[in-house]
Amino acid sequence: MTNSSFRIHALPAAALDTVRRTGRDAADRPIEALAAGGGEPLRCCLRDAEQGEQLLLFGYAPPVAAGPYREVGPVFAHAAACPGPDPAGVHPPAWRGRPQVLRAYDRQGRICGGRLHDGTDPEAVIVELLADPAVHQLHSRNLVYGCFMFAVQRSAV
Repeated sequence: MTNSSFRIHALPAAALDTVRRTGRDAADRPIEALAAGGGEPLRCCLRDAEQGEQLLLFGYAPPVAAGPYREVGPVFAHAAACPGPDPAGVHPPAWRGRPQVLRAYDRQGRICGGRLHDGTDPEAVIVELLADPAVHQLHSRNLVYGCFMFAVQRSAV
């Protein structure tokens, strides 16, 4: 489902290029290269990995203003550049039906709300959370592990 009021953002290509080039993550630790067992959520193209794909596992600092709520957490991405999400900017079709937590952040990078959704209509929950003018952006988080999945921001008008 497309929605013109917001955009979903995978990990930025520039951040992925830096990790691949330097071999270091957001905490300046070495990245790990591995073959996918299958099912790892790829933050570069917003789908689950297929068994045998070459991946990187590294610490990523999701996009929030510097402060106490900024964190570094583990993410998977393809070891080599990929075409990115298809289609770009919309909720990942492969992840529809996956329960997630949507965590809301204000412009200062502080958590200012959030919601759990069951995956059946994530767009409705996104629109509801973004209706609050205090919310600057949302982060979709894995329900069990709490890992960052993708960012959501209002579309430019």
